[in-house]
Amino acid sequence: MYPDRVVSGMRPTGVMHLGHFHGALKNWVKLQSEHECLFFVADWHALTTHYDDPSIIEKSTWDMVIDWLAAGIDPAQSTLFIQSKVPEHAELHLLLSMTTPLGWLERVPTYKDQQEKLADRDLATYGFLGYPLLQAADVLIYRASMVPVGEDQVPHIEMMRELARRFNHIYGKEKDFEEKAKEAVKKLGGKRARLYAELRTEFQEKGSADAIEQARAMLDEAQNLSMIDRERLFGYLEGSRKLILVEPRALLTEASRLPGLDGQKMSKSYGNSIGLREDRESVTKKMRTMPTDPARVRRTDPGEPERCPVWQLHKVYSDEPTRQWASTGCRSAGIGCLECKQPVIDAVLKEQEPMRERAQQYLDDPTLVRAIIADGCEKARRMAQETMRDVREVMGLSYN
Repeated sequence: MYPDRVVSGMRPTGVMHLGHFHGALKNWVKLQSEHECLFFVADWHALTTHYDDPSIIEKSTWDMVIDWLAAGIDPAQSTLFIQSKVPEHAELHLLLSMTTPLGWLERVPTYKDQQEKLADRDLATYGFLGYPLLQAADVLIYRASMVPVGEDQVPHIEMMRELARRFNHIYGKEKDFEEKAKEAVKKLGGKRARLYAELRTEFQEKGSADAIEQARAMLDEAQNLSMIDRERLFGYLEGSRKLILVEPRALLTEASRLPGLDGQKMSKSYGNSIGLREDRESVTKKMRTMPTDPARVRRTDPGEPERCPVWQLHKVYSDEPTRQWASTGCRSAGIGCLECKQPVIDAVLKEQEPMRERAQQYLDDPTLVRAIIADGCEKARRMAQETMRDVREVMGLSYN
C-alpha cells in the first residue's frame, strides 16, 4: 500500500487575506503535523480563467508562498512547490484525457456554475472544460490518499476516484500479471515467501481479515521490493488487478468562512478583506470604520447583534464572556459600536502579529523563498516521475 499523503493547491491570486487563513491555511498547518503533505501553487489553473492576462501570475505566486509561510506552513514538514515546475502533471493530464468520457467533464457541477458567475470571461475553451481533469492529475500523480476540501468540492474528488478506478480497470490487466507476481514473491526470500503464500490462501479461501492485515504489514516492511512489485503482490494477495493510481478520499474541512468587513464572504473583489500581513494602522482603521447595525443611529439606540457584521467577527474571534458582553451591551445600548469593535480589533492584530514576524525574513531575503520552492519542486518531481514510470509502462509507452 502507498503511504497516506495529503495534496492540496491554490491558484496564485496574490497576497492572501484572513478569509484564506480561516478557510484553508489554518487546516493545512494542522495537517502537516499529522500526515505527509504536499502544497502547490496552481499556476496552470490560473490560466484557465485568466489566460489573456498572465502578467500577474509570477508576482502573485511569490506573494502567496510568503503568506503560506507566514501562516505557519513549515517547509521542514510540508513539500511546497509550483505546479508548472513539475511537467509530469501535464503528461498525466494528457494521458488521462485519452480515457476520460467527455460527459464526465460536462457534468461537473462547478462547470456550469462558473460559466454563469464569470460570464464576462471567455470560458469556451478546453482549458476550462478540462480543469477538473488537470486537478485530478495534480492529485493522482502523487498517489495521494486525502484531499482537504469543503462540501462544494466533493464532486471533484468523486471524479478523481472514478478516473483512478477507470484507469486501473483498463490498465491494471497487466500482461503476464500472475507470472510477474510470482517472480516478485521470490524476492521476499524463502521464509517470507512461504508466509505470504499461507496468508494469501487463508484470505482467499476463508476471507480472513487478520491474514490480509498480516500480509500487508509484511509487504510494507519488505525493503528489497520496488513499489511496482509491492503493488503487484498486494493485487495478487487479494486476487485483484494491479493498483496503479490511488483513489483519494475527500478530507472534509470544518466550515470556517470568515465574513468580510461588510458581512459578506471576505473577498478582495468585494473590497471587504483584511490582508494576512496588513499593517496594524490599516487594519485598525478598516475595522473602526466598518458598518454596524443600521438601527443604531445614535449611541443610545439599542441594536440587534445578528444584523451587525461586527457580531459575525465576534463569533470567530471572541470567547463566550466577551460575546455575552457584546450581545447584552448592543441590545441595551450599554456600549457603543466602537467599544464593541475593540476586542475584535485586538484579537485580529494578535493573530496577525506572528504572521508578520514569520514573513519578515522572506521579505528581507527573497532567495530563501526561492530555495524552499526549488527544493520542494525537486522532491515533488521525484514522486511524480515514479508514478509516471508506472503509468507509461502500463500504457505501452516505456520503450527500450
